[in-house]
This record gives sequence, C-alpha cells and structure tokens, in this order.
Amino acid sequence: MFEYLKEQWAMNYVTEATLKKYVKLEKKKPGAGITEEQYQEITGTPYEEP
Repeated sequence: MFEYLKEQWAMNYVTEATLKKYVKLEKKKPGAGITEEQYQEITGTPYEEP
C-alpha cells in the first residue's frame, strides 16, 4: 500500500486528507493502511490528528 500511495502522491492523485484516512485505517486494521512514519515520508510533513 505504501509504494502505491507514494506513486499516487507523486502524480497528485491523492491528497493529505486521503493519506490521513489510510493512517487511521492502519490503526484499526494493521497492515491495511500506512503508518504515521510512512505518511511523513510521503508528504514530508509530520502526521497530525485532524
């Protein structure tokens, strides 16, 4: 999922809000989303709860 979202981010197909939803998903179902660290790697900004 991480590599896919990283590519989508590079092509401007996903927003920060979408990536935050994947972080929340990861917290509920480990392995289904991305971690806070991966969020930061993709966006370049630290993850903050909305």
